Amino acid sequence: MPKLPRWNAQEAERALQLAGFAHLRSKGSHRVYGLLSLRVTVPFHGLQILHPKIIKQILDMINAAS
Repeated sequence: MPKLPRWNAQEAERALQLAGFAHLRSKGSHRVYGLLSLRVTVPFHGLQILHPKIIKQILDMINAAS
């Protein structure tokens, strides 16, 4: 299995928007994106690299949307 990319929140947001996800709402430092019945939450904590489990969740949602 190939290694997951190392993204910060801005890069993850860009990937979700390119896949057609729209920003639904924000609460604190978390943003929720959705497409049809799919929802994914992205934590925005400056330029910190996201945890690999969160990146995997984002990639799985992008794959499910296509």
